Amino acid sequence: MTESPDLSSPGNRATSDDDEAPQRPGPLWRHALWAAGVTIVGVGLGWVNASYRLGPAEYGMPLAAPGQVLPYLVAWTATGLTAAAALRAVAARVPLHGPEVVVLVLIYMGTRLSLGYRPEPPMLGAMVVAALTTAAIWCALALHRGFRGYRGRRVTSGGRGAE
Repeated sequence: MTESPDLSSPGNRATSDDDEAPQRPGPLWRHALWAAGVTIVGVGLGWVNASYRLGPAEYGMPLAAPGQVLPYLVAWTATGLTAAAALRAVAARVPLHGPEVVVLVLIYMGTRLSLGYRPEPPMLGAMVVAALTTAAIWCALALHRGFRGYRGRRVTSGGRGAE
């Protein structure tokens, strides 16, 4: 007959200091490298997709319109870095599903739409605000779910949460 370990003994239970530790410890450069990498991939994919078309011209979004490309790339790079930093900061505290997918989709679509249609600055600003709001909502949902679901529960030996 096997006995389950006593989770209430000091040797088998994590201290309260361990509960406050971040889930993804690591040097800051690793988080910054992740944010920069995901942003560069998203902006790069949007730029490449706006530059080349694989199908007929009458289908899909227009190719990159003539004119300056750099202001749009800078705007979406700054937006991507901001969104990626926020999502990475939340992912270091609570479980967050797919932060890289959120950043890639937002930044890719923003870059692609901006290069295809060349919106005026107010419309570009609205697109940036929409992307950052989406990232903030994703962060808020993860924080709400993480703090509500993981803070007040203690796991018993049966695997179910006890209040």
